[in-house]
Amino acid sequence: MNTQVHGIGMTSQRTRVRMVERLRESGIRDEKVLAAMGAVPRHVFVEQALAHRAYEDTALPLGFQQTISQPYVVARMIELLRASKDGTPRELGKTLEIGAGCGYQAAVLGMLSKQVYAVERIAPLLAKARVNLRELRLTHVRLKHADGMLGLKEAAPFDTIIVAAAAARVPQSLLEQLAPGGRLILPLAGGGSDQVLSLIERQPQGFVETRYDAVRFVPLLPGVE
Repeated sequence: MNTQVHGIGMTSQRTRVRMVERLRESGIRDEKVLAAMGAVPRHVFVEQALAHRAYEDTALPLGFQQTISQPYVVARMIELLRASKDGTPRELGKTLEIGAGCGYQAAVLGMLSKQVYAVERIAPLLAKARVNLRELRLTHVRLKHADGMLGLKEAAPFDTIIVAAAAARVPQSLLEQLAPGGRLILPLAGGGSDQVLSLIERQPQGFVETRYDAVRFVPLLPGVE
C-alpha cells in the first residue's frame, strides 16, 4: 500500500504529526491507532477550500448534509474496538464500515484491518470516496453503494463493525452479521439530541453492551440515494 501523499503548509507532514500529538494528549493510547491516524493524509478527503483545516480536531462538512468525523472520534472508536481487558490490543480482522462518507475512516481502518468493506448510501459521496482512496492505493478496502442499515450480507460475518451515524437502536441485520467474539461500535441516540458511543460484543451468552462517551453524529438513514 502507498499512503505517501504529501502536503505543504497546513497540510504538511509536520501538521499531521501535531494532530497525532493532540490525540495522544487527549487520551488516545493505542500506538497503532495513532500511527494509522498519522499515516492517512486527511486533507485528501476534504474539499480543497477546507484543506487548511483538515488537521484540526473538528468535524468538517462534506456536502449532502454529511460530515467527516473529527479525528479524536475516529481514533477513539477504533481504539475501543481494539481494546482488551488484558491491555493487549485486538486485531480488527475483517471490518465493515457503515457510512463511508468521503473514505477517510475507511482509509484509517485499512491501516489496521486485513479487509475493509465500507458501505455508503449516497452515490455521489461514494464516488468521491473512490477517487480519494484510489490515490492511496488501498486495494484491500472495498466500497459498496448500499443501505447501511442492512449491512453487507454477502461479505458477512465480520470481526468488527463500525457505524459512523447515529441510530435509535442497533439494526438487527448488523448484529446477525457480527462474527462470534466480534465487536460492533456505533453512536446510539437517546432522548432529544443525546448520543452515546456504544460497544456491543457477541459473546457465547449473547450480546453484551458497554456505553462510553457522549458524541454527535448525523442520523443513520435507510435506503440509498
